[in-house]
Amino acid sequence: MNHYIGLIHKEADSDYGVSFPDFPGVVTAGTSLDDARVMAEEALTFHIEGMIEDNEPVPEPSTLEAVMADQDNKDGVAILVTVRTDAPKAVRVNVTLPEDTLLLIDKYAAEHGFTRSGFLALAAKRVMEAA
Repeated sequence: MNHYIGLIHKEADSDYGVSFPDFPGVVTAGTSLDDARVMAEEALTFHIEGMIEDNEPVPEPSTLEAVMADQDNKDGVAILVTVRTDAPKAVRVNVTLPEDTLLLIDKYAAEHGFTRSGFLALAAKRVMEAA
């Protein structure tokens, strides 16, 4: 279970919006502060689960100091958002492959809607399941 910083924004005649500095582009809203907090947990958990399924690296949570040092975040009210997921954490690895093999992997992955990491993870699982 991780905790990330969410920033609540409220303008006149609007719901309470929540953004996540560690996940640009992920936003949600609620009609009350409590509703915004619940929606923030759901949205962020759903987003992170998708990242894990796609074998994308999930960023480590930023500190409150780092988030609030960014001038763009000064108008938001910081809250801690709990992410509850049973999915294993994605780990970055370094592998060495022949260049021509890597080009073939990238071509196949792109043509079939995979990321390189997603394709390699799926291929490895299939080989292990077949053994």
